[in-house]
Amino acid sequence: MSGTADGSVVITHDVGLHARPSVKLTKLAKGFGSTIEIAGAAEGPWIDAKSIVKVMAMKARQNSTLFVRAAGADAEAAVSAVIDLVRRDFDEAGDGH
Repeated sequence: MSGTADGSVVITHDVGLHARPSVKLTKLAKGFGSTIEIAGAAEGPWIDAKSIVKVMAMKARQNSTLFVRAAGADAEAAVSAVIDLVRRDFDEAGDGH
């Protein structure tokens, strides 16, 4: 069964989507079978969330909105996981435990 899902979240991390958060986001995205794309605007351009080079090149800043969409069997879980990671500040607040 294949589905689609989308959502958005505000990046609150103090330096935005820089190296470490980008790595965490792409590593998470690669754990899903669905195609996952992110964008800095609802109309795009959309980029592959599994590509570290493309995610880092996006240079999303603090307080910007990150749009997420996915297509595939685990699309809803994928979008939820990406949004949760961003909401948790990429697990970089404090020690992350």
